[in-house]
Amino acid sequence: MAEGGDRAEQAPPPRPLDAIDLDILRMLQTDGRASIRSVAERVHVSRANAYARINRLIDDGVIRGFSARVNHERAGQGASAYITLKIVQNSWRTVREQLQALPGAAHIALVSGDFDVLLLVHTPDNRTLRELVLTRLQSIPEVLSTRTLLVFEETDLDPVAGPAGAAAGLSPDSEPPDNP
Repeated sequence: MAEGGDRAEQAPPPRPLDAIDLDILRMLQTDGRASIRSVAERVHVSRANAYARINRLIDDGVIRGFSARVNHERAGQGASAYITLKIVQNSWRTVREQLQALPGAAHIALVSGDFDVLLLVHTPDNRTLRELVLTRLQSIPEVLSTRTLLVFEETDLDPVAGPAGAAAGLSPDSEPPDNP
């Protein structure tokens, strides 16, 4: 399910991405602050072409935004957990709206399997996490049950080694093309 849920229904059908688009995505995943000039130089296109491609990727919903990768512990959010929820059938939209309003909610996914929703939260400490689960989540009428999985350690995957790199035909130990 796409971020924002209903937005996927309004988006145009996906266009195929060429090698230059994939290079641009990989570069922006590694450094979201890269200038248009540096992107153009790296992928060997004009600045106007790079600018147009990035805008097309944004307009097509391929690029959903730009953000910083945060070390949550150093940012005062020392407790993280994945919380699974079983919810009342056909209540996804209502529950999603309420989960989006939770402090510390970082990722929400409607999933299949033994539970319905997977929620990632970051809180300052375990006491705050406990209050979020026992007071906020379990008071949502459509939430039937929860299970909390504490995160002991996290590792962000490098975009080149992760799925984006694999889609571009890169192995974890290969260099990105035209890497100076």
